Amino acid sequence: MRRFLKAVFVLLLIGVVAFLTLGPGYVEKGRNAVADHEPYPVTPQAQALHNRLIIGDWHADTLLWQRSLLNRANRGQVDLPRLIEGNATLQMFTAVTKSPAGQNYHENSADAFDNITPLAVGQLWPPRTWNSLLERALYQAKRLHSYADASDGRLRVIKTRADLEQLLADRANGQQVVGGLLGIEGSHPLEGDIANLDKIEAAGHRMIALQHFFDNELGGSLHGTGDHGLTDFGRQVVSEVAARNLILDLAHSSPQVARDVLAMTDIPLVVSHTGIHSVCPVKRNFTDDLMQDIAATGGVIAIGYWADVTCDDSPAGIAATIKAAVELLGDDHVSLGSDFDGSVATSFDASELAALTQALLDTGLSDETIGKVMGGNMVRVLRERLP
Repeated sequence: MRRFLKAVFVLLLIGVVAFLTLGPGYVEKGRNAVADHEPYPVTPQAQALHNRLIIGDWHADTLLWQRSLLNRANRGQVDLPRLIEGNATLQMFTAVTKSPAGQNYHENSADAFDNITPLAVGQLWPPRTWNSLLERALYQAKRLHSYADASDGRLRVIKTRADLEQLLADRANGQQVVGGLLGIEGSHPLEGDIANLDKIEAAGHRMIALQHFFDNELGGSLHGTGDHGLTDFGRQVVSEVAARNLILDLAHSSPQVARDVLAMTDIPLVVSHTGIHSVCPVKRNFTDDLMQDIAATGGVIAIGYWADVTCDDSPAGIAATIKAAVELLGDDHVSLGSDFDGSVATSFDASELAALTQALLDTGLSDETIGKVMGGNMVRVLRERLP
């Protein structure tokens, strides 16, 4: 009997070790797949343009996954080597802290089982993160800072306008360096306490999204139980974000929350990862008139790379959505918002961004407009909003 129990214990131990070692990677490989494809053709003209561009992306969820950002991975869509290969200048890393079981674009309950909890436990995140959404946001920020410290200068965390200008100057002088920014995907890590915004800001987070896939203390989600607007706490947070020179992200907010924010602010607003409704008529995309109102603030609509928002995730399909966005909103108000590593399948990863430049040229957009979309508009908004 002792031998039997010992054997059972050893098998259980092996199972636990295998789960902790292999499980998270297996999960991510399925969640953040890149389609098998032949190399995308890029002409010398497109490559030359691409090499001159400032390229910025408003949304990637890479910090959710337990792999080093510094090493080229065989899974997922973003890491530092691939960003450098793709000539990326700026990458916003957004902290995902809660995700409801059965997550969908139509309706989710805030009380549904949280999928991030077992992921945090399984990836051996610090125990303080297992039951605190605030600690999950702080931990993901700490990870980015740690990667920057260990990157031999190839990665910097951008927190101020001065940081941004130094990065741009150094890249203009030939340095291979990527600027990483931090944001939170939904403001539930505030845990209903405005004082926690101090901690979020101190950790380096500069973009504040109000909601994710469920209604929260601030108001309604695009995927919640109704088109609820801002609560009193939500209005308090919006006012603080505006006053502190933080960036306000309306991705995943309900249309009524977006309208409430428009009515009470005069800052440039961002929708960090989305599509255009008239191109891909799904609930996930705000209607065109609401997008126009958001763009009119001087902000940007950032186009995603996955089929649920573009209805075609090929480089040509994404470029077609971008061209439609430019025609709808003007070329000063369109950006990139990949949603890389956000549990979405894509047709290319961060190393292959030249394929998008090629596809944009193929649509007939000018070099100037492509420069604005690929990163110029992001830099403009960051210059206006960073402290």
